[in-house]
Amino acid sequence: MLLPSATLLLVYALLLWAASVKLRDASIIDRFWGAGFMLVAWAGLWQSGTPVPHQLLVAGLVTLWGSRLSLHLTWRNWGTGEDYRYQAMREKHGTSFVWKSLFTVFLLQAFLTWFISLPIQMVFAQPVAGTLPPLALAGTAVFFVGFLFEGIGDWQLARFKAAPENAGQVMDTGLWRYTRHPNYFGDAVLWWGLYITALPTPGVGYTFLSPMVMTLFLMKVSGVPLLEKRMAETRPAYAEYAQRTPTFFPWWPKSDRV
Repeated sequence: MLLPSATLLLVYALLLWAASVKLRDASIIDRFWGAGFMLVAWAGLWQSGTPVPHQLLVAGLVTLWGSRLSLHLTWRNWGTGEDYRYQAMREKHGTSFVWKSLFTVFLLQAFLTWFISLPIQMVFAQPVAGTLPPLALAGTAVFFVGFLFEGIGDWQLARFKAAPENAGQVMDTGLWRYTRHPNYFGDAVLWWGLYITALPTPGVGYTFLSPMVMTLFLMKVSGVPLLEKRMAETRPAYAEYAQRTPTFFPWWPKSDRV
């Protein structure tokens, strides 16, 4: 399963890269991030022949998360052009960006998809027959906590941005009152939930680095740091919001603490 999924993701990345060159929009990779995991899960189902309940559960959770994320990002970014992060990279590298993006954007994300999905791949490589293990059900509960946190956070932010009177303002209500990044926090939680769901499969315990890498990227690399920098540059009120609101893990704002 590991080699076929790597090959599948390589082809997937090359096709997306080719499309990005034609469209001059490298940010299309973001819209297909969740779909890449779905591709891995569906390929696993197909290879498994007759899937067992545990495999169907994992495939269903991945599909639920991946389809929501891909549809949300497609809807949010439709008609807006290339994301500012990729525009900055394009300006920095000039004509060489086309080839550099192949390695630093598309193939890198293909590798990350493959690595982060290792627990999922093992579920399809070594099926656990019978009824769903209790640990898988516990992991499913954790998954839905993260899924709802991420989905509700995105929905609240979309509603906030849709109101003309909020133009240039900082979202600080709903889940955004308790963490500056509820969607990233929810994403991290649901990936730990998927890891727990996969744990009944022999050997999955050793793949704990997969959800760890996802969490670290959200907290320290491509998630929180880039958005924090962008918000600080474009929203004057963000500094005050950041002082009273936890960065990642939800907690009461400083103004509410005794």
